[in-house]
Amino acid sequence: MNLIFHLEYRTSWGEEVRLTGSHPQLQEISLQTVDGIHWTQTVKVDVPEAGAEIHYIYRICRDGKTVRTEWNGLPRTLYLKGDAKKSYRLMDSWKDLPEQQYFYTSAFTESLMAHPQRDAAPCSHRKGLLIKAYAPCIDRNHCLAVCGNQPALGNWDADHAVPMSDANFPEWQIELDASKLTWPVEYKFILYNKVEKRAVAWENNPNRYLADPQLKAGETIAIGDRYVYFPLPDWKGAGVAIPVFSLRSEKSFGVGDFGDLKLIIDWAALTGQQVVQILPVNDTTMTNTWTDSYPYNSISIYAFHPMYVDLSQLGELNDKEKMAQFDSLRQELNALPAMDYEAVNRAKWEYIRLIYRQEGVQTLVSDDFRRFFESNREWLLPYATFSYLRDTYGTPNFREWPAYQVYHSDEIEQLCRADAAEYPRIAIYFYLQYHLHCQLSAASLHARKCGVALKGDIPIGISRNSVEAWKEPHYFNLNGQAGAPPDDFSVNGQNWGFPTYNWDVMEQDGYAWWMKRFRKMAEYFDAYRIDHILGFFRIWEIPISETDGLQGQFQPALPMSREEIAGYGNVFRDELFLPDHRNPDRYHPRIAAQHTEAYHQLNQQEKDQFNRLYDHFFYHRHNDFWRDQAMKKLPRLTESTHMLVCGEDLGMIPDCVPYVMNELRILSLEIQRMPKDPSQAFGYPDRYPYRSVCTISTHDMSTLRAWWEENPALTQRYYNEVLGYYGTAPATATPQMCEEVVRRHLRGRSMLCILSWQDWLSIDGTLRNPHAQAERINVPANPRHYWQWRMHLTLEALLKADSLNDKIKQMIG
Repeated sequence: MNLIFHLEYRTSWGEEVRLTGSHPQLQEISLQTVDGIHWTQTVKVDVPEAGAEIHYIYRICRDGKTVRTEWNGLPRTLYLKGDAKKSYRLMDSWKDLPEQQYFYTSAFTESLMAHPQRDAAPCSHRKGLLIKAYAPCIDRNHCLAVCGNQPALGNWDADHAVPMSDANFPEWQIELDASKLTWPVEYKFILYNKVEKRAVAWENNPNRYLADPQLKAGETIAIGDRYVYFPLPDWKGAGVAIPVFSLRSEKSFGVGDFGDLKLIIDWAALTGQQVVQILPVNDTTMTNTWTDSYPYNSISIYAFHPMYVDLSQLGELNDKEKMAQFDSLRQELNALPAMDYEAVNRAKWEYIRLIYRQEGVQTLVSDDFRRFFESNREWLLPYATFSYLRDTYGTPNFREWPAYQVYHSDEIEQLCRADAAEYPRIAIYFYLQYHLHCQLSAASLHARKCGVALKGDIPIGISRNSVEAWKEPHYFNLNGQAGAPPDDFSVNGQNWGFPTYNWDVMEQDGYAWWMKRFRKMAEYFDAYRIDHILGFFRIWEIPISETDGLQGQFQPALPMSREEIAGYGNVFRDELFLPDHRNPDRYHPRIAAQHTEAYHQLNQQEKDQFNRLYDHFFYHRHNDFWRDQAMKKLPRLTESTHMLVCGEDLGMIPDCVPYVMNELRILSLEIQRMPKDPSQAFGYPDRYPYRSVCTISTHDMSTLRAWWEENPALTQRYYNEVLGYYGTAPATATPQMCEEVVRRHLRGRSMLCILSWQDWLSIDGTLRNPHAQAERINVPANPRHYWQWRMHLTLEALLKADSLNDKIKQMIG
């Protein structure tokens, strides 16, 4: 079979076009050109009689190295029949990242717009016209159809349009019998309702035109890379954000678990919500005290926290008396208003050890476990061994261990051997992670079946006492701490304590560490939030000796020389500048320097000069530099999976950040209380960008009701200026007032409106928590905050709250 590739692409001098495909005879193909624009190559491939499905992608190379690759979010797909004499003439166009790339993510193709029952591949003809088009925003009850200027295409009668196959959704294909066509062919794409058998909309473009391609017998011409748009309202969705530990069902063991996730997904589906967003669920066990409740300080970027295991899915203990005791304890812990982290984990671990002794051996020899083990052994062995050594030596700080302070893979392999004395205490972590994997996978599958996208959270940092810092210390700068400069969350800045990344080392292997991390996330989630996406541009690095964020500086950065500083005037004072951490002869203006005594001692001219330097340094000097830093990392990472990408872009935002996020189609985060425009006191949902997620509050903020009571003067301004009401604002946020705020966010321009569960409940005066101040999840200014909030209703009761649920469904529309 002959495949004749054609690509129109204007190359620069010295560049060539190559293609790589899934077929063994398409591994590395160079195309030829005579003008540097039109590239072609004929390749003979062997196709079995039963046919084959092949994928391929184009690349631009210079001196044998790839310098550019086209968008690979949806590889070109061909369904070939086993006819050795057949030829395909493939007329391709270079594929850049689509403007609506978010619709091609698994959040849409596998959840929100999923087509679980796919059509068969298009039939083949001796002489064929294969039309291929991209149209992702089409649900399972609709399809793409083609209608044109001749009988085979319905003679422009939409009721007789020809449906296309969704075998490779969100690409659509149809092969027409070219022997029955009269050239030239003119056609348009139609959105077609398969249930009602009617056209919904015609594409908003001039007629598409094909001249006679002079086909030979046994030849099919494929016209691909067509993007289809319809004049319909923008797609919009809503969702709920809630930590897993905050969930409460009737069977919970004092903390939400992966089994409870199914119930919150059911509630989302019942109320017309499309997204369930959770906080990180990685293991944070260090001291076995409540300080481990901080979900962003993980000891592993892969392993899940043991407390999220649904004990009921592990099986019952044979000891009925013990089983009854555990059930009594479960009810006692589940009745508490908040999570008792220490009591919950102590009780769950006691049950886990008992069920492991009873069922562990049988699980560890099962075929399903062996498949999980082999697929995950790269991280599972180090994690399980780290956890065993932490327990044995009483500390997660591997630098203080009497042995194994330095990671050696051969030593870890020996400890993990089934005949090793340590094996039973290590293998319990294999057993537990296997069950956590199965339970979260089941919740993820359930979400997809319900048409709900499960959205995870990727923390920007790792703990300095973690598996990764132990196993791969070369990736990190362990003498620095990551944090954030002063902002609305904390006037002294934030010190998260995480080591910063050694990006130069990570770049050498193509950011493999991050790629593996993202791909693991994609096993469970269809969307994710990049925590502190600004960290991929630059990070706020704080000396290891400091406790708050005031002594930090951005890294990487372009610090100033004394000569540069002098160019602004006589403003250099030791108290106003910090030496660069890596080059002490260069300087950074001290963050929040305007609040220091040294600044107040400057005369007005010097203050103006310093302010000009300060503004230039933090908001202008680094724009191109930080843009380049982000564009080296983020394209590879965001394109490494098919998940929908959302960025938490809060804080001191350089001008380059919106540019990069727009280039990569990353959804921004819009919060009314933290407007991106510094001249505004509040954001306005009807002015937000479409490619964004809007919300009223996050886990780091007070809820709508609590905020309403914190600053009466600010609330009054919001009441008059934003909501447009006259008079005095009510002292508390009434259900009616909360409903008005929620409705305005739902009506805003943002593609997604994801509200905290507390803010959803605020609209119901009967069901909402009577204590608004008790609903806060985290206080960023307090680095030792206890993360323990839980919903005050059970999920079962929530699912039966018909009045609230009907109202939310009506509001979402």
